[in-house]
Amino acid sequence: MARQNIFDNDEFFKGYKSLRDKEVNANNLFEIPTMHSLLPDLTGKRVLDLGCGFGEHCVDYIKRGAVRVVGVDISENMLKVAREENSDPNITYLNMPMEDVAAIDETFDVVISSLALHYVENFKGVVEAVSGLLTDGGIFLFSQEHPFSTCYSGKYDRWTRDDNGRKIYANIADYCVERRNDSTWFVEGVQRYHRMFSTTVNTLADAGFKIVKMAEPYPTEELVDKYPEYYDLYHRPDFLFVKAVKQD
Repeated sequence: MARQNIFDNDEFFKGYKSLRDKEVNANNLFEIPTMHSLLPDLTGKRVLDLGCGFGEHCVDYIKRGAVRVVGVDISENMLKVAREENSDPNITYLNMPMEDVAAIDETFDVVISSLALHYVENFKGVVEAVSGLLTDGGIFLFSQEHPFSTCYSGKYDRWTRDDNGRKIYANIADYCVERRNDSTWFVEGVQRYHRMFSTTVNTLADAGFKIVKMAEPYPTEELVDKYPEYYDLYHRPDFLFVKAVKQD
């Protein structure tokens, strides 16, 4: 089964890092604040971060009281930055695909994943592995690209616009066709996987999880006044968040 490692493509990595280094981006304005709002109390907790990237979140979890954090990422480029800029005696970084985390020989109270699961083909396998790593009552919290975004295949225009070029609604097509989409983002051949809401929810339920919260962040009027380019999120959110608990 294919396991994408696009972040070890130097051209992609350079483009992605330059985007994240900008103060104003969707991660900083929407993804990170929403993730923080959904975090459980991490005091005394053991945390697993799937797709930990640069490791900023791992350090944040330690600051929030976690006693141990394991960050997993398939990309050595990402982990090099994590180890150089976000190290801590209580953080361990592992170079492995998320699909292989069942091999980790310890348990966790909280498993978190930030904008990584849409790169994974075998979502069911990852969810089952997470269930096996979590203690009873443990929390699985993740964000992913929104299904209304991942269903875009490039066959049709993403937006319908008025005569002035203003986006007036999002075009949704082939939503019920679950598949891999290959796109160009800094480089060609970036693979994302589209799954319906029901697939995400039912996969979690089948693995013994109870969903306790979902979120689809969108801008406030004040934020749109300041950054009008984010008005389109009123039509279609970029991100989906799911917070689930492993049932006893």
